[in-house]
Amino acid sequence: MIEALIFDMDGTMIDSMPTHARSWQVFAQRHGLAIELADLLRRTTGRTGVECMREIFPRKLGDDEALTLALEKEVIYRELFAPVFAEVAGFSKFAALAAKMGLKIGVATAGDRHNIAFAFEHLRMHPPPDAVVGGDEGLPGKPEPALFLEAARRLGVAPARCIVLEDAPFGIEAARRAGMRAIAIGTSHGAAELDGPHVLTHVRDYLELMKTGILEKLHAEIA
Repeated sequence: MIEALIFDMDGTMIDSMPTHARSWQVFAQRHGLAIELADLLRRTTGRTGVECMREIFPRKLGDDEALTLALEKEVIYRELFAPVFAEVAGFSKFAALAAKMGLKIGVATAGDRHNIAFAFEHLRMHPPPDAVVGGDEGLPGKPEPALFLEAARRLGVAPARCIVLEDAPFGIEAARRAGMRAIAIGTSHGAAELDGPHVLTHVRDYLELMKTGILEKLHAEIA
């Protein structure tokens, strides 16, 4: 029986990935980094800010410098996204309906506490999530399963009774390693990139997901 839904944040709750891409371009230009954007996103989406900096800089970075650089990049992102902030279509309604059914709601993101606060300030979720795990809490980013497992622990739900909602290949793989089933949200990747034996379905957004009747099926399990 499913007891909880655990959401990734960027590209899953909020339609932020195009802006993250733009912020990487601005950041790379500031620091004289030659990047191939598609490759950079493939290597970094789902990883923590410090992990991302160590992935793209050609020199070794200490903890303090990597963190400072990561904070700089995310300030750029928030400044760019604030005027055009948008959720993934139907997310707030879907999450509220799931909570009303009695499902626990968790968030497990590689984003830091500043990006999490920024997203929640704009989303104004009702009710708020039952547990939130961020990428600046000392846990490894995806595809390692630690963020999802910690969210399940805080929710008090066994991993096998959680469904992960994810938009990125690293996140889909992290769900598999955590022993959780997944729903692929196709805001930035196609179905083939988000496939796996644990993936229940692939949809464009939550409007499409609600049409599948997934909430009704889960409600019947709970009842």
